[in-house]
Amino acid sequence: MRTSRRQRTELFSLSFLDCICCAFGAIILLFVLSKFAEPVVIEKLREDLDAKIIRLELELVEIQGQTTVLNRELTAKKEQLSEEKRKLARLQGDLSEIDGQFAASKDDAAVQNIIAGKLAQARQELTEEMKRLMRRRTPKVESSVGGIPVDSEYIIFIIDTSGSMQGNAWALVQRKMRETLKIYPKVKGIQVMNDMGEYMFSQYRGKWIPDSPARRRAILSRLAGWRAFSNSSPVEGITAAIRTFYSPDKRISLYIFGDEFSGNAIQPVVDKIERLNRVGAGGARRVRIHAVGFPVVMEFTDQRGNSGERFAALMRVLCQRNGGTFVGLNTIRP
Repeated sequence: MRTSRRQRTELFSLSFLDCICCAFGAIILLFVLSKFAEPVVIEKLREDLDAKIIRLELELVEIQGQTTVLNRELTAKKEQLSEEKRKLARLQGDLSEIDGQFAASKDDAAVQNIIAGKLAQARQELTEEMKRLMRRRTPKVESSVGGIPVDSEYIIFIIDTSGSMQGNAWALVQRKMRETLKIYPKVKGIQVMNDMGEYMFSQYRGKWIPDSPARRRAILSRLAGWRAFSNSSPVEGITAAIRTFYSPDKRISLYIFGDEFSGNAIQPVVDKIERLNRVGAGGARRVRIHAVGFPVVMEFTDQRGNSGERFAALMRVLCQRNGGTFVGLNTIRP
């Protein structure tokens, strides 16, 4: 009985040890295999991470480049928006000023209508003796023709001699010159310059041309073939005329004939002429400024707008502030 119990115990113990040994061996084998594969896995992971980093760096460089381009475009758009806002502000100012001039003109017209009515009523009440005396009076030149004051003793023509005027409106320019001279039957002096301040007759530079029928014919004849250089801006001619010919004892009118203003801005020109053509002791400017606008370039625009419209806007302001009249023609046919 004893021998049999010991054998059963030994058999059980051997099987238990075998299981333990097999398990321990399996663990060691797994450990060895995992240690052998670990460098390969780590190297693979490192390569994948390096490739991903390089790809992300390339994407970052591309995004930075796109950001730079977009920032540059945004800056340009902001500058363009600011410029458009400045243009809009200038145009709104010009529009407000023109609206004010229009309202003032309407008021002046209403006043003139009232005065005309009172004059008509007064004429109807004249006695026969007064009518007889009026019939005996020598007719005199009207103080205005077509709304343009003609009370000046000296007149200066400032004519745009640019290619657009020469090629499209020169016959009409000559006609308007004849008509203007006709409303001044006799003056003490005449001068003709182009918009750059160049004289038609160099021998009369800085001097008045004496008025006579022969001189007027010579002016009209010379005008037909006059080809002086022009920059399509009347500013130089106006300033030269005022600086050269103003005299406190002379009543002078300027007549500007043109179709466009090539300058950048209107207000600096208005300010410059206002400083030059100051108000005298009697409340009037040194010289009157009249202008005739020829609609030659009304359909052509550049980045600053239509140069013909800028000329009309400039002349309206200058004539209104300097005691003159602006006449805008609606055709270039003579």
